[in-house]
Amino acid sequence: MTTLPVFCAPLQGYTGRAWRLAHHAVAGGVAEYVTPFVRWEHGGVRPRDLRDVAPAEGEPWRPQAIVRDADEAARLFDALQGLGHTAIDLNLGCPFPMQVHAGRGSGLLAHADRVGAILDEAARRPECRFSAKMRLGWDSAEEATALLPLLNASCLDRIVLHPRLGRQQYKGVPDLEAFDRFHDGCTKTLVYNGDIATAADAREVARRWPGLAGLMVGRGLLANPLLAREMGGEAHSAEERTRAFMAIHDALLRHAAQTLQGDSQVLSHMRALWEYPPEGVDARTVKRLRKSGTLRTYREALRGVPTGTGTGSADWEP
Repeated sequence: MTTLPVFCAPLQGYTGRAWRLAHHAVAGGVAEYVTPFVRWEHGGVRPRDLRDVAPAEGEPWRPQAIVRDADEAARLFDALQGLGHTAIDLNLGCPFPMQVHAGRGSGLLAHADRVGAILDEAARRPECRFSAKMRLGWDSAEEATALLPLLNASCLDRIVLHPRLGRQQYKGVPDLEAFDRFHDGCTKTLVYNGDIATAADAREVARRWPGLAGLMVGRGLLANPLLAREMGGEAHSAEERTRAFMAIHDALLRHAAQTLQGDSQVLSHMRALWEYPPEGVDARTVKRLRKSGTLRTYREALRGVPTGTGTGSADWEP
């Protein structure tokens, strides 16, 4: 087991408000959820993005902002603080080409002047706490280490480092030696993120870097909602993991049916969940679920999958 706090990584298209609320109610174990990024575009923030990150009483999440410069940062910080948020995460790691080519996410890491101006804008807001989630760089691991003087002198209360390059997307393996170098030079609270799928993975990371302040998990929590609790020492069977997954699934399906129009929209929303299925659902069933064209065939494919139950209550309002 590890006593390190577990943070939930932001995954665009997966860990939206409905999933966060369902996971918190059903499984728990997460100290804080970082939301998928919010961006400033066409003179504002999309209303649906603001709805997704709106604070919910008792729900521990921190909105993430993706910006290209201090001007965008100021506007976006104003919008998020206007919702009542007192903590904001900065996206310095997004590998999506559209954002990178616009100079955001991991595309910002090679530009120390712009990173510094954004951090200065954050420092002008002492009423709000700021953290950052980053990668090693877009094209070179030296991009992150070159930023260490700025980061160490900043107001950030936490840095989460995913030790891949942006151009790797999610392929290849994390560069642990590069994480070593960043770790050794970082004076801020540091959290590790990347390829933690089991409690054993978490123990190995904690053993290698005993000074870490936490672990951030993304895809591992989608497939096994109980992973954070297992990292804390609890033991669960494959059936228990699947039932927790299905409890979240059932809550998301109810929500989608109430808020989306028609089978196509609902099923499009649900297919994302099956990209990271639990070990207790066979591949043939997953394939049928992902290929279902109507809710009737989707529900037929669900027969034989364990009924969802969780450790908490899945009664929540998104």
